[in-house]
Amino acid sequence: MAADLSPRTRVAEPAGPRLRRASAAALPGVALALPGCGGPPAADPSPPVPSATTSVPAGADATVSGIDALFLAMMVAHTEQTLEIVRLGLDRATDPRIRTLIAAVRATETDELATMRGWLREAGPSAAAAAARHDHSGHSEAVAGLARLRAAAPADADRVLLDVLSRHQRTAADLARAQVAAGTSERVRDLARRIDRSRTAEVDLMAGLG
Repeated sequence: MAADLSPRTRVAEPAGPRLRRASAAALPGVALALPGCGGPPAADPSPPVPSATTSVPAGADATVSGIDALFLAMMVAHTEQTLEIVRLGLDRATDPRIRTLIAAVRATETDELATMRGWLREAGPSAAAAAARHDHSGHSEAVAGLARLRAAAPADADRVLLDVLSRHQRTAADLARAQVAAGTSERVRDLARRIDRSRTAEVDLMAGLG
């Protein structure tokens, strides 16, 4: 029988799944780039964890994967630090434009924090445990920024606040963009899109106030 000399065609995998897997690997990498972060979660980021405690309306996206839970846990910690910076900023800032901006940041992120904590509770103990394996408790950049802001002379407080908060919000936007590409829960990805847009806009506004 004659040998088959025709080239064998390899069916290419669709770009979407390949991109998502690459991005899922990138999100822990973004986390590792944050000062004070530990290692990535041991859990497989793929299997969905069904809601365990709170009923979700029919048709809603009720699953949170390991990578979604990691993002939510990191962003909860990051948002708590944002609110610390804002509280101190409201004590120290004198420029009314800056005070108006950070008051708006406080309102937005207080609502987001409640939402993210609720979604982690809904995801149940498995997702919470997976997220907890990432040590995000002491991001030193935020700690150092708070120390700088406390130590700033009154004449420098506005400038230091803008620098500290801009750096912090850029990190949030980076995390959010990684989640948009890697996440599996559409509602978590939608939140990440909004976080990316809002933090990027805030950084642009602060650049104009400096």
